[in-house]
Amino acid sequence: MTDTAHDDPETIAIMALGWILADERRADRLLSLTGLTPGQLRACAGNPQILAEVLRFLESHEPDLIAAAEHLNIAPERLISVRRSLS
Repeated sequence: MTDTAHDDPETIAIMALGWILADERRADRLLSLTGLTPGQLRACAGNPQILAEVLRFLESHEPDLIAAAEHLNIAPERLISVRRSLS
């Protein structure tokens, strides 16, 4: 990820969403816990509130938060800070 992407909360959240959706079990858990349907998620993926919920999902399961942060090459705390900025 470029430094510019590290600065843009929506980009970080969308990349985290992509990481979640790359794993079927994790994606199913996201949909189950948030109540979103795949169609709603696609239609609202640019919505800051939806993106904040995606990051809240990661926050609620620390192993996923850490794994996503490692995948995105950012600190887990940055994902939490992004969620706060989108909320």
